[in-house]
Amino acid sequence: MMQRASELRKEQTPAEAKLWAYLRARRTGGISFRRQHAIGPYITDFCSPHLKFIIEVDGSQHLDQLEYDSERTAFLMAQGYTIMRFSNGDVMNKIDGVLAVILEKTGINVVD
Repeated sequence: MMQRASELRKEQTPAEAKLWAYLRARRTGGISFRRQHAIGPYITDFCSPHLKFIIEVDGSQHLDQLEYDSERTAFLMAQGYTIMRFSNGDVMNKIDGVLAVILEKTGINVVD
């Protein structure tokens, strides 16, 4: 599982790379995230283990795997995680809105 997570970090999509640049710079209220973080049999796109908060960036392939995503979501929620999903398009074209939703959902207040 760790090897696959490492491979996914090297093969991230443009949307994942863009969001990671913001998360890594802690532009989400200083929340610490890990990318391609393994939880049980699943690898999440971005995870804040401290907050038990997961961010998934979904491309069009997720339309073909709704059952898998549903099982995966149920497992992660049973572990106490909150999961947010964003489309590639939202991350690429509306990053400020994506970050605002993440901050709102985590309850972090940031004053510029």
